Amino acid sequence: MEGRYNRNLGVLTADEQDALMQKSVCIIGCGGLGGGVIENLVRMGVGKLTVVDCDTFDVTNLNRQVLSNEGNIGNSKADEAAAQMKMINSEVDVTPIHTELTEENCRKIIADHDLVIDAVDNIKARLILEAGCEEEQIPLVHGAIGGWTGQVGVVRPKDRLIHKIYPEGEPDAEPDTSLGNPSFTASIISAIEAAESIKVLLDKDALYNKLLMVDLIEHSYEIIEF
Repeated sequence: MEGRYNRNLGVLTADEQDALMQKSVCIIGCGGLGGGVIENLVRMGVGKLTVVDCDTFDVTNLNRQVLSNEGNIGNSKADEAAAQMKMINSEVDVTPIHTELTEENCRKIIADHDLVIDAVDNIKARLILEAGCEEEQIPLVHGAIGGWTGQVGVVRPKDRLIHKIYPEGEPDAEPDTSLGNPSFTASIISAIEAAESIKVLLDKDALYNKLLMVDLIEHSYEIIEF
């Protein structure tokens, strides 16, 4: 569609915009973080997305997950992501995978992508992702939220940033929902994840081996270097 990306220019050059159409990104998780990341990358014109989630929408998602609505409760999050993004940008190829990420299937899912994005809600999946990305030599953008706070970092193969953030691992821990997950925290952190993703795809300076800590109560933004 002619003119679609005009407002990207200035932030991106025409050559960079063309380059994005040749890139392939795998997003693990299509919920609060994943939905925002997916929509941002589709609107920016990243050419191919693989969206992965084993879950279906329920009413507790309506407060923050941009892909959820009252009419799609019970539907596959991955399938909904693909269908909705087609209405936004038919030039982008979005492939849904309705499955749980495991140690056994991780490498097969993420292989042949230029970038992987962590939009999951538990430490076990993040550790699996980091290990798979290291084996496949693919950079990983990490994001997490809890209450008024969130964090974003970029992991190059062998940096093992996730292991540094979660040194105890806690592989069997369930997602902690006690802090709450409001819409604005998910929106801000997913937007930062998307911005870092664009920078990685275009070989710009990103949060490599760093963790951006965001506190929306204090409006503090701190970068921790590892």
